[in-house]
Amino acid sequence: MSSFPYSDKYPVNYEFPENGKDPSAVLEILSEISAEEDAFWETGKCSGTMYCGDHEHYDFLNQAFGMFAHVNALQRDMCPGVTKFESEIISMTLNMLNAKEIKGTTPAGLVTSGGSGSIAHAILAYREHARKNLGIKNPNVIKPETAHPAFDKACHLFDVDIKIAPVDENEFKVDTAWVDQNIDENTVAVIGSACNYGYGTIDPIGDLSDIALSHNIGLHVDGCLGGFILPFGQQLGYDIETFDFRIPGVTTISADTHKYGYALKGTSVLSFRDKDLRNSQYFYLTGWSGGKYCSPGMEGSRSAGLIAATWASMVKLGASGYRKYAEQIFKTAEAMKNVVRSHKELRILGNPSFLFSFTSDEFDIYHINDFMKQIGWRFNGQQYPNAIHMAVTRPQTQPGVVEAFENDLGLAVQYAKEHKDEAPFSGAIYGGVAGGMTTEADDVIKMFMAEMMDEFQQVPPLD
Repeated sequence: MSSFPYSDKYPVNYEFPENGKDPSAVLEILSEISAEEDAFWETGKCSGTMYCGDHEHYDFLNQAFGMFAHVNALQRDMCPGVTKFESEIISMTLNMLNAKEIKGTTPAGLVTSGGSGSIAHAILAYREHARKNLGIKNPNVIKPETAHPAFDKACHLFDVDIKIAPVDENEFKVDTAWVDQNIDENTVAVIGSACNYGYGTIDPIGDLSDIALSHNIGLHVDGCLGGFILPFGQQLGYDIETFDFRIPGVTTISADTHKYGYALKGTSVLSFRDKDLRNSQYFYLTGWSGGKYCSPGMEGSRSAGLIAATWASMVKLGASGYRKYAEQIFKTAEAMKNVVRSHKELRILGNPSFLFSFTSDEFDIYHINDFMKQIGWRFNGQQYPNAIHMAVTRPQTQPGVVEAFENDLGLAVQYAKEHKDEAPFSGAIYGGVAGGMTTEADDVIKMFMAEMMDEFQQVPPLD
């Protein structure tokens, strides 16, 4: 991919233009690019990424953001409204995660810049709390192999050792016996996912809680993906394991408002069972010539616009709105899983919820991706084993999307069977379509589609 996309359509600004453009001309360029790129996911064929997909809701959030876009959340004396918004975001999230069940401590939270931000702040909190209270100078944490790479990144940044626990090859849940056996005197926390990104499965949080309590260490539940949909699925009666603060050993939970919270990109909530753990990662510098400095998180300046828009989303939708969208998503996910199950050549991995991953024992699953990509689908890719997944969001709940998936997947299976002795063109890359495509791949798949069209045209019309 070029570092300067659209260079064939718009001039490239390698340096500041001497004279600025007319505002209407700037907005015209933005509008054209936005419309072209939105058209890709509006079809409902894109896994994850666009969790809301409702332009009216986006317009509402943009209005809320615009009112506070110029405001720095650092200056609370000038902007007490931001304190209101942030406090209520945290309170609503804590109650959603059943923090009211906690006895004897004071639950607290932190609004961060996203899932990686929440995970990083959790690792930092465990490190600092262990240093100050337990004298642990070389801490380590244990995470399942399926847990998000943001944990590895946070441990790298904060000089915390990380142990990778294996997962069950059938259920894709962490091996709790391995976790228990590998905790040592420097382990400060263990991690479980609800749900994990790759397979949509939930780790046995109750068992991890028992282990954490027996060793007197923390338990972080990564609900970045599922935190704002699984609770409402539980309320609707879906069979979803308990993962929140009702489990006594859970000490922190990350949950992304910018995913199934339907807020703008760039916000997440890190919830703490007790404010003492949260406070341990505060940064203080009292002797600076510029004044006493205190930061609740890594960021100094923060966008009040994002905080206001997140609050607006949560208050506008309310619990009933989240339940309604959760029900649509769970129903759609089950319908799409049934489409996959209808093909004996395909196999769903584990027991997923709204996100499902599937593979094949008859051919490399990336043949499916090769074909589906050419007709507008965008899946996420896994490896070990090769698999692709669909994170069902609101765009998939549109009429006709499940039917399109059924039709297109059938053609893709036929293509994969015919090309099973060849190497696929795509592969597993996080954060983008499941691998790129070569010109050769385009030609092969277009030829197959042309042959299929010829066959269809030879079928006599039904009476």
